[in-house]
Amino acid sequence: MRRLKLFAALALAGAAVGACAPHPIVARDPVPAPSPDEAYDCSTAPLVLNAYRVGCEPRLREQRPVLHSKG
Repeated sequence: MRRLKLFAALALAGAAVGACAPHPIVARDPVPAPSPDEAYDCSTAPLVLNAYRVGCEPRLREQRPVLHSKG
């Protein structure tokens, strides 16, 4: 019985050391964010039983003017 407790304690200690890795795994979104030039026109329409139909169409955003001033 004593060996079983020792084995269980060593297994738990090993698991605790492995949980504190020097380079932890960080979950990232596999889909990259859209660029600032992309935009979407979306519309929604209600349906039966609290459901909605969504329609989105991609469109290109106009370039923003850049204002320069001398000071």
